[in-house]
Amino acid sequence: MDTVSGDFELTMDELRAVARYGAESAQEVLPAFEEAVPGDPRPRAALAAAWEFADGARRTRLQRVTALDAHRAARDAGTEAARLAARSAGDAAAAAYLHPIARATQVGHILRAAASAARVGELSAGGDPAVGDTLIEQARRRATPELVSVLSRYPLAPAGKNRVAQLMSALDAALRASD
Repeated sequence: MDTVSGDFELTMDELRAVARYGAESAQEVLPAFEEAVPGDPRPRAALAAAWEFADGARRTRLQRVTALDAHRAARDAGTEAARLAARSAGDAAAAAYLHPIARATQVGHILRAAASAARVGELSAGGDPAVGDTLIEQARRRATPELVSVLSRYPLAPAGKNRVAQLMSALDAALRASD
């Protein structure tokens, strides 16, 4: 199947662009999980599954299973940075199954890994929000036109009170402004 239909269509190449974007973000912060929880392979397995799909392999059950496993690892992690790093890896793998339905909650599957990575950067810098803002700007520049095209089919990211939601909303607004 080359396309997925719902409220609109998504091609496999578009899903690969979303998975690649998430994997790039997750790759940067995976060490935050592995240093906090040595020996837990679940986020690394999810990241590998995301890269496999992004690099052209068929999407399979592997992406679903490893995404869920990485999210379980996030729940088990003891620090915010480790939780966010594991969740980023899970989000990258889950991007292979982004739903083509016009709901704001779907935007998290596109941008949450980058927003989580920005928050990990903030935490690593003692909670400095300027670091997160800088990382969001880097994530904006890293986005491909194809990713922005996919994002533009969805409503705006849902507003939220936690810092990851704020960073995700900022990234969403910046990407749409560059469209």
